[in-house]
Amino acid sequence: MAFYKLSESRVRHVLHTPKRIEEGIAPKTLAMMQPGSVKKAGPRGAEKESWSQEIWVMFQDSVKERRIISAWRYPGVTKQRSEVAIQQMRREYEEFMEKKEK
Repeated sequence: MAFYKLSESRVRHVLHTPKRIEEGIAPKTLAMMQPGSVKKAGPRGAEKESWSQEIWVMFQDSVKERRIISAWRYPGVTKQRSEVAIQQMRREYEEFMEKKEK
């Protein structure tokens, strides 16, 4: 993390508010991404977001804990690979709502 100038709080921020979630390269892992800084351009109401770097965190969930495997800063913009993001976010949201109602 020090090599990429990432603090522990920045890594936690990526985990709590990711822009994208994908399958990790290692087995049974997920990776979350958040842009380093977002720039908006275009007419008001139809602004397009762009960024020049991304912060990625790869982790593995177990029954009791979430283990961070790696965190890095990517100097560019990556393409989305799969639909895991939507499915994972839906599951987490549903679990959160179930716990909140109890």
